[in-house]
Amino acid sequence: MPQSLARIITHIIFSTKNRERMIPTRIREDLSAYLGGILKQLDCHPLIVTTLADHVHLLCCLSRNRAVAEILREVKRGSSVWIKEKDPALAAFHWQAGYAAFSVSQSNVDTVHQYITNQEEHHRKLTFQEEFRAFLQRHRVEYDERYVWD
Repeated sequence: MPQSLARIITHIIFSTKNRERMIPTRIREDLSAYLGGILKQLDCHPLIVTTLADHVHLLCCLSRNRAVAEILREVKRGSSVWIKEKDPALAAFHWQAGYAAFSVSQSNVDTVHQYITNQEEHHRKLTFQEEFRAFLQRHRVEYDERYVWD
């Protein structure tokens, strides 16, 4: 019987709606764990998940049976429900509609993992928007500034 084999490592970034700094420190670790659990249910292997006040970084091996858009739709939907149930003060919480996904070679996994681990430090120097633009430029992703910040 033939096998379908894949190891597609992806760095995914998405933010809260309007980049509002809505995610309180007290739930970030639990939220990261919850996001990782959703990824596992979707046959994706999370390597690291880091949540900040206004955005998330995921480094994971994608499922060979699901599209990135499907994975992110489920990750956002499930975690949004969880956040609202976890803290009634966050009843108005929403993720942004879009996301960015970048391929990562096996040889760069450790570097990207370390980058994601050090997010708090990075954001002492750069805003989320500056970081996001830098990723888009580095990966040669064309974008329209009018629409990237939904």
